[in-house]
Amino acid sequence: MANTLSNRLARLRASPEILGKSLRGIEKEGLRVDLSGRLSTRPHPVVLGSALTHPRITTDYSEALLELITGTHPRVDNLMAELNEIHRVVACSVTDELMWNHSMPATLPPEADIPIAWYGTSNTGMLKHVYRRGLAERYGKTMQCIAGLHYNFSFDEAFWELLDMPGANAQERRSTGYIALIRNFTRYSWLLMYLFGASPALSRDFLRNDPVNLLSLDAQTLYLPYATSLRMSDLGYQNKAQSGLKLCYNDLGTFLQRIYSAVTTPWPAYEQIGTHRNGEWIQLNTNVLQIENEFYSSIRPKRTTGPCERPITALAERGIQYAEVRCLDIDPTQATGISPQSARFVEAFLLYCALQDSPTFTDSGFCPESADNFSTVVTRGREPGLTLRRQDKNIELHTWASELLEGIGECADILDMSLEEQSYALAVRGQYAKVYNPESTPSARLLHTLIAEKISFHDYMLQQSAMHASTLREQGLSEEESIQARRQAEQSLIAQRETEAADTETFDEYVRRFHEALMAPDLR
Repeated sequence: MANTLSNRLARLRASPEILGKSLRGIEKEGLRVDLSGRLSTRPHPVVLGSALTHPRITTDYSEALLELITGTHPRVDNLMAELNEIHRVVACSVTDELMWNHSMPATLPPEADIPIAWYGTSNTGMLKHVYRRGLAERYGKTMQCIAGLHYNFSFDEAFWELLDMPGANAQERRSTGYIALIRNFTRYSWLLMYLFGASPALSRDFLRNDPVNLLSLDAQTLYLPYATSLRMSDLGYQNKAQSGLKLCYNDLGTFLQRIYSAVTTPWPAYEQIGTHRNGEWIQLNTNVLQIENEFYSSIRPKRTTGPCERPITALAERGIQYAEVRCLDIDPTQATGISPQSARFVEAFLLYCALQDSPTFTDSGFCPESADNFSTVVTRGREPGLTLRRQDKNIELHTWASELLEGIGECADILDMSLEEQSYALAVRGQYAKVYNPESTPSARLLHTLIAEKISFHDYMLQQSAMHASTLREQGLSEEESIQARRQAEQSLIAQRETEAADTETFDEYVRRFHEALMAPDLR
């Protein structure tokens, strides 16, 4: 494995310009809350435009769960600048509310009063809304209010050619490369949770007075002493339909086949719910998954889709375009939820996953050892002397982490060479302190603050969210940024009205056509 990494690094040193053509983007979620930290029950602010058609500001599960979307950028600094700009647009446009700057939710109303995102009366808007109704029926509304930050990254086509990936053509070689990256990501992603997990505690009312084996930090706060990311744990919440869905990351065809099976196979409990109640749609179907994106995972192979095109079809026909990292907690110390240093480390980590040898998993295509390591670290990652499993043998977390950081550091050096920076190597070197001193991790620092200041999780996060909003408003918007924000909001509202006016079929017909657009992947 070391030879594979060394050989590929040597090839990249000879062609460093290839990494300079990589692209990155971010999708960052955050709940709108009132000034006391309670979930907003107001509609999506009109000043922000249409959640259906705005290119940068939309909503996820709830009407109050904002999702801010950047474009793709050739450098981290450009990416962070746009992410900061979108946050400033929100902060300066909605001044009587805050964007909650943590993955675990603010104070939530009763389950029934959590508003599901609304996208207007068009068929495309109603499809998004009904899908979310289905999520409420299947998993409950509360769990859907957990927020995260998704990091999207793509390598240039020439990168996969340089690595000599197997495949009959460039598309197959690219997809093979991304699938190999994803296999390694599942092996090593516990490291991201240890280094960047920032949710060791949460508000008691989030669990609706069921502590689920968590400890009481104070009257309002539950925690686990060595947890890194309770967001990525099951919190005692299990979905039986998805628990048996073990996706295969040995090849793209088998992965797509298993997703296809999940979106076409009925599940008895969902059949009992049905698709309609009182004459209204309440879920898109009664299958294990309503649509492909319902599957919860820490990383996804992705491909942009066209109108009414299903992700399975896009991936099968055109291959994987980029990887979407979905396990990152929002960093409560950063106004945008992520620091440039963290972004650069994630990219060096992904490069390591792409360059390192990536043996296929067992015949099932699933690696329970990796899943167990991930689960252990999110709940016990800072436990003294913690051991993980590597190839059926025990290894101490800090030993394995140090070995990984050495290889990731070599990848950071190549990125610095390619982009004529020094920031990637610095980002990796900055992580060693967390390995040798668990108290310097974000999760430990957060717990230390709550204990030292004798403050509840809710009150501390409200302070942080208010402070970040104030900072963003002080920075303000330039005249050009203000004009662009108003134009995008106005154009998105016009686009939504045009979409609604253009519908020529009933919603029932539209749903039928949407399901018919799903094609079984060709495994030849």
